[in-house]
Amino acid sequence: MEAFDPKMFLATLGAGKTILQFRKNQTIFAQGDAADTVFYIQHGKVKLTVVSQHGKEAVVGILEAGQFFGEGCLNGQPIRLSTTTAMEDCTITAVTNVTLSAAIQSEPAMATVFITHLLSRNNRIEEDLIDQLFNSSEKRLARLLLLLANFGKEGNTSHILVDISQETLAEMIGTTRSRVSFFMNKFRKLGFISYNGRIEVHTSLLNAVLHDKPRIEGDEGSANYK
Repeated sequence: MEAFDPKMFLATLGAGKTILQFRKNQTIFAQGDAADTVFYIQHGKVKLTVVSQHGKEAVVGILEAGQFFGEGCLNGQPIRLSTTTAMEDCTITAVTNVTLSAAIQSEPAMATVFITHLLSRNNRIEEDLIDQLFNSSEKRLARLLLLLANFGKEGNTSHILVDISQETLAEMIGTTRSRVSFFMNKFRKLGFISYNGRIEVHTSLLNAVLHDKPRIEGDEGSANYK
């Protein structure tokens, strides 16, 4: 029996579904916009950011192909609580909340996929909260790199395939760019990562996180990773 493919199922929907193309750095929706559509990423990566009342911006998530976002409207959320931006050229299926609600009710396999997505998202939020509360910024960065590289899904070495700046990494773990720069150079010196146009994450970084190896002392001055 073939596994249920949400991409193929969504393609069968008629009215209420639209295939959209977004260029790198293009806004998909902005914080405060009306919320009446759920999005499914066919190709590409999307960044979620939130801006506080005082104008401070924080990156709260990076999503990839096969993931939904904007699903708060299914629960009566009237406006968007975050801004979503394409991190690279993206192909995205947009489905109105009415159409998707009907599809979930009529197709048990789709309901299962969506529930699994929501549970996975909830687990990630809980893990991120625990990470922020109890782990050092160095360990938070190591965990983030492993997550971004989808570590463990394909062999022992993974690449981060999107261009991601030190500023974005700093926003995601709640620290400064200089600290991220220092830790990235430290990780490279220890052989945890390499950088040749894109970041390559090695199993040694995972081992360091799991065994909580002691930090090295160093100067936060110069930085080679940009």
